[in-house]
Amino acid sequence: MKTLIVAAHPSIETSTVNKRWVEELKKYPEKYTVHELYRAYPAEKIDVEKERGLIESHENLVLQFPIQWFNSPSLLKKWMDEVFDYGWAYGSNGGDKLKNRKVALAVSAGIRSSDYRKEGRYGHTLEQILIPFETTFFYCKANYRSIHAFYGEEKKPGGTEEEELKPGENGLERNTMKYITFLNNL
Repeated sequence: MKTLIVAAHPSIETSTVNKRWVEELKKYPEKYTVHELYRAYPAEKIDVEKERGLIESHENLVLQFPIQWFNSPSLLKKWMDEVFDYGWAYGSNGGDKLKNRKVALAVSAGIRSSDYRKEGRYGHTLEQILIPFETTFFYCKANYRSIHAFYGEEKKPGGTEEEELKPGENGLERNTMKYITFLNNL
């Protein structure tokens, strides 16, 4: 079966990293279904049953997003709140739809990996910042498989992805190939 990539970038057309990842994933439609949340739901009214059906029709689930304020974009949070509901994702009465499903995260961090260390600028690793996602998947009894990340080279807090990252620089192409390998090894 295929892997469902739920890509949640509020402005994918101006993105560098997430846009490149999506472009590469779309070259392999037999392996990956790319579901772009902000394109599917510009008014943010989520069709919960459609989303659940999409998840159920795939073996693996990957949430792909840029880190924003040390979290995910708001639509992804809303999507998780509505789709991963009691009785479907967890709990009694059929709440096992994520059980044993391989799930992972693919994130663009926008800042240097050295800033994501206990001794770094933000005092936490990227893995620590993403613990709420890991805990959610653990709670739903999913098979959490870790993260794939692209770290930027931000020179100061508040820099934008467009200012700091350009294709070919910072190993974006190399990272994109590593992302494909990561997905193939779920």
